[in-house]
Amino acid sequence: MEEDPADASAHVGARLRAARLAQRRTVAEVAAASGLTKGFLSRLERDRATASVAALVRLCAALDLAVGSLFEPAPAGEVVRAGHHPPISFGGHGVREWLLTPAGERRLAVIVSEVEPGGGSGEEPYALDADVELALVLAGGLRLRFAGGEVVELGTGDALTFDPARARSFTATGDAPARVLWVVSPALSRSPGERGERGERP
Repeated sequence: MEEDPADASAHVGARLRAARLAQRRTVAEVAAASGLTKGFLSRLERDRATASVAALVRLCAALDLAVGSLFEPAPAGEVVRAGHHPPISFGGHGVREWLLTPAGERRLAVIVSEVEPGGGSGEEPYALDADVELALVLAGGLRLRFAGGEVVELGTGDALTFDPARARSFTATGDAPARVLWVVSPALSRSPGERGERGERP
């Protein structure tokens, strides 16, 4: 590892920092995972230091990045194209769901659900380890039952922001399928595709 002033032709720091922030990881966590010091990684992210090839390879491994991606022009963002949203499954019945945010994104998760009339999460309430959740009904109707007996009815265009730690269940109401956009921040510690039960649903 070298700590010379950064080469102006290789601004990899911004790419490394963006990847780290997307995963909601601290400088200390990534430094420990890659065998670097916090101070060096901080300077590297600000393009005030250069790293050896071996150090960059270790950083990319820690961040699950392709090494070559560090030298490509930084994109404005990561696009998930219509028709290519990965399907995910958290259980329940009569529910189909797709992830709209990139799999590596940890700051938030955005999911769209299509719920058949009478379908939903199931009788048993579930809760999530996150800070805030929003449910926006794009079509149809949705009923949320919270532990303690509170019931919230949502129609097309209605949005509910709530504490995801409150246990609840949901059911599609009416004669037509419900289409619901769920936003959870931060995303859960594992990607939604790694979870198989509704009880751990983002």
